[in-house]
Amino acid sequence: MPKFIEGFKNFVLRGNAVDLAVGVVIGASFGTVVTTLVKGLLTPFIGAIAMVPDFSGLFFTLNGSKFLYGEFINALISFILVSAAIYFCVILPMNSFMERTVKKGQKPTHKKCPECMSEIPVEAKRCAHCAQPQLD
Repeated sequence: MPKFIEGFKNFVLRGNAVDLAVGVVIGASFGTVVTTLVKGLLTPFIGAIAMVPDFSGLFFTLNGSKFLYGEFINALISFILVSAAIYFCVILPMNSFMERTVKKGQKPTHKKCPECMSEIPVEAKRCAHCAQPQLD
């Protein structure tokens, strides 16, 4: 097998590329679900309160150009819902999980350099970034 094909195969089958591909596919599917939720349920509900049946039909015309600001409102609602769902269903549980799994009383392995604020090993006698001696 030619070397460039072998390299490509290794790249594609590497864990990070596969994980990223799975994340993109799941994200696209999740986006479709939320978009459908927004268009089918939430937009009509909000529209009923605002006395507008559907935001997608809202537009204005200026010099023959049609500006679909209703579609923008739908997209904005969808973005806010996707962001909230990711935050509440992924970020908060993951942060909680990480807090529970980190061992209590575990000594830190890195510290911040007081001069350049870069992260360096605790055992370092001199900062690798700014070369300042570490006195503590």
